[in-house]
Amino acid sequence: MNAITRILDWPAAPLEDNPLVLWDADAIARAVKGEASTDFTVSGVEIDSRDVQPGDLFFALKGEAMDGHRFVEAAFAKGAAAVVVDRPVDGPHILVEDTMEALERLGAAARLRARGPIIGVTGSVGKTGVKEMIFAALDRSSRGDAHRSVKSYNNHVGVPLSLARMPSRARYGIFEMGMNHAGEIAALTRQVRPNVALITTIAPAHIEMLGSEEAIADAKAEIFEGLEEGGTAVIPADSPHFLRLRDAALALGAKVVSFGKAADADVRLLDAVPAIGGGSLVTIDMGDRRVCYTVAAPGEHQAINSLAVMAAVRAVKGDLGAAGVALAEMGGLAGRGARMEIDVEGGKALLIDESYNANPASMRATLAQLGRTPAHRRIAVLGAMKELGSHGPDYHAGLAEPIREAGVDYAILVGDEMTALAVELGKSRASGLGKPVAFAHCASVREAVETLRAFGLERDDAILVKGSNSVGLAALVTALGKTEG
Repeated sequence: MNAITRILDWPAAPLEDNPLVLWDADAIARAVKGEASTDFTVSGVEIDSRDVQPGDLFFALKGEAMDGHRFVEAAFAKGAAAVVVDRPVDGPHILVEDTMEALERLGAAARLRARGPIIGVTGSVGKTGVKEMIFAALDRSSRGDAHRSVKSYNNHVGVPLSLARMPSRARYGIFEMGMNHAGEIAALTRQVRPNVALITTIAPAHIEMLGSEEAIADAKAEIFEGLEEGGTAVIPADSPHFLRLRDAALALGAKVVSFGKAADADVRLLDAVPAIGGGSLVTIDMGDRRVCYTVAAPGEHQAINSLAVMAAVRAVKGDLGAAGVALAEMGGLAGRGARMEIDVEGGKALLIDESYNANPASMRATLAQLGRTPAHRRIAVLGAMKELGSHGPDYHAGLAEPIREAGVDYAILVGDEMTALAVELGKSRASGLGKPVAFAHCASVREAVETLRAFGLERDDAILVKGSNSVGLAALVTALGKTEG
């Protein structure tokens, strides 16, 4: 059996029906400095009683408004094998002084027993997608022995939870780290202790809290503070903050690998052309070799993201061939570029779901891709971009030109912050097609749904839905799927 056959011969179903033991009572008690009420084993770790699966260990965390101890009975009812609590309860449990501290300690124990390299990912745009791409690449080559943080579990709770869930057999671990304020990534990276630290890009996300892009770059560069000795920093060569990031990594003893279109990038994009069936056929120069592969997710930004993936895979001595196969198979994630057909008047329309997040850089990239998407009409449902502070009106108004350049036929703007864009689009300036862009400004998602229905979707339309998660445009995507599909 040759290498290609081994890569493609991927099992369609798990090899074992029963989940493997993740932790036993003794190991948990030692790790969290607690006392076990009895012997038990667990196959998972959970902090939300609604998500508990049979065999899970449930941590009763305390928040400002909620105490997880109220849901211990519910966790047991859903099949929890044991719980971690700060007071005795009926049922198998680990008794500790502080449940949040216990979760961090269990995450630290999981990191300590890890037998393979760990990759940390952060950035203003694309970190979840890049994390998922790296996972898909390494999971394929390791035959299912890669682990990653799920969803966007990238904060002070999500990171230790994701670490605690890492099996001892995992050959790779990939963890996402996010932040709203300076110092937050520094705390997370010291828990993850990555062998490879990757920054996707720097953009004005969270600029309300940090004040400038330079401060954002410094906050993202905190990820290098946790690098293991001899670790690698993967950074964007095309960023105006490249030198700032590079110097921060070098100051901490990291090996720097850059990626992008820049002539001196270590992993350089040579060509990206449309692939049959969508996506891009990408050719890159990695210094000692050229590699060609397909990226299923469309858009130049996804091609650039794939360079970061290849750089990270190579840094951990992963299989570049398996990575190429994984990227060719991997489409967009729900809320982050997923594309689906919906039934409309006369046939099918394309719905592009980017409802999970938005900032000025990702808005421009996604609108540009919409403009390259063949369509009868292009419709953009755009929600407000949050956490931009005093910069918000300018950044929102600045979307007018990308909307015109994309040839958008109709734009629905959702949220008060979109007022500046509505004013800009309302001006008499003509679009690239020689006519103003038709638009509606809605106060709520419900109003946006009604407005879109009144407009009427037609066969071969392309509808982009994008905004910050708190706007709630996922509900519009759901509504389209139910009423139009």
